[in-house]
Amino acid sequence: MLVEIKHGILLYAGISLLYSGCSRKIETTAMKEIQLTNGKYGHTLNATQVFSPDDQWIVYDTRNVDTGIISTSTVERVQVETGKVDTVYTTENQTNFGPGVGAVAYHPHQDKVIFIHGLLNCNEQQPYGFARRFGAIADFNESSIRHAEARTINEPLVAGALRGGTHAHTWSGDGEWISFTYNDYRMETLEKSTQGAVKDLRTIGVMAHVKKVIVANEDAENFSGEYFTVVSATVTENPAPGSDEIERAFDECWIGNDGYIKSDGTHQKRAIAFQGNIRDAAGSLITEVFISDVPDDITQTESAKPLEGTLTTRPNVPKGLMQRRITYTADRKHPGLQGLRFRLRTSPDGKEVYFIMKDDQGIVQVFSVPTVGGLIKQITFLDSSIQAQFNVSPDGKQMSVIADNSIWHIEIAGGKATRLTERSNDETAPIGGAVWSHDGKTLAYNRYVEEGGDRFLQIMIMKMK
Repeated sequence: MLVEIKHGILLYAGISLLYSGCSRKIETTAMKEIQLTNGKYGHTLNATQVFSPDDQWIVYDTRNVDTGIISTSTVERVQVETGKVDTVYTTENQTNFGPGVGAVAYHPHQDKVIFIHGLLNCNEQQPYGFARRFGAIADFNESSIRHAEARTINEPLVAGALRGGTHAHTWSGDGEWISFTYNDYRMETLEKSTQGAVKDLRTIGVMAHVKKVIVANEDAENFSGEYFTVVSATVTENPAPGSDEIERAFDECWIGNDGYIKSDGTHQKRAIAFQGNIRDAAGSLITEVFISDVPDDITQTESAKPLEGTLTTRPNVPKGLMQRRITYTADRKHPGLQGLRFRLRTSPDGKEVYFIMKDDQGIVQVFSVPTVGGLIKQITFLDSSIQAQFNVSPDGKQMSVIADNSIWHIEIAGGKATRLTERSNDETAPIGGAVWSHDGKTLAYNRYVEEGGDRFLQIMIMKMK
């Protein structure tokens, strides 16, 4: 079945938006879907980095619902060719209040993973929460986990340690750094005590494997970590309307496999693309795309702005970090990035940042913008809104999306869209996003499968070549 859809050209002066006017074609091609897991429990894939470096294994946690980290005890991996399942890690003293584990990301070059782990003292009085978790690293040749970042919530605060919870961890292309989204326990406490005058504003950060950070008087709330860790975006409670000040930073990704080339021709090795909530000139909240150029040395601090912050102020970004906005969408029919929760993606060469927002018909589509700033280009022209995380193939030429309860393949350059799976009903639709293997030959994604009257989230794979 082949359907041709034509689009006109819409160019909005002053807001850097370009719609392509060439024909777009949509195909349906039935691809073989293989159910890889069968256990009567959940098998939740992370939004990215689920394949081992050799593509032989897929890692996941045992949630059966997205919000179930608090009560999830186990990280597993499944062998792609045989379906053999290995237990990677199981929590001790797991309860319905924590500690909980989830969102597992495989290192791009080594046999180890990082995942969200609730604090080890979680209980009914102090349950798992946004500011009560850390990045746990598990090596497959070791029996215990290690803390990725250091954490201390009491004075003396320590440079390189944070005071809250990291999550949604992603390895850099070389595997030496980790990015994450962050919530601060000290600010969460202040928000409660000041009735919201001070806010725990979500932000993002990075960890560098440059030196271990030592915290004195370690316990379940305060511990040392393997990586030097800092926030990498500046947020404020009251951003000035019409400015680039950010109220909330979230859902980041690394730019390129090795950074990007700046407008002046120099190479920026480390950079993060992220979503930032701003206030437009009328004071309305909208979400735009921002970039943080991260310095090679994140241990240095600006004068009077300690990296670790104080008990009443937020942590600060390192000296030399440059934060800038690259989308301006306030004048569109549907301003700002929109759609279900997702994370940004970039091209492997770092030239383009991909994101989703509504087109003029109100359909959520993928768009791109140059990392250095410039015209926004529409990438997908589907008849139904994108429903889950989209992902870019390792060669940068293709994209996987979920829309109309199906997996779709998108040719980024030409815009050709191919439906790879038959449309499912809502109960069995693919969810969470389809993740590419390193060689670009396999997609992995989740579906619910009914087993004896119950529904369990299972892992499906599809061979692309």
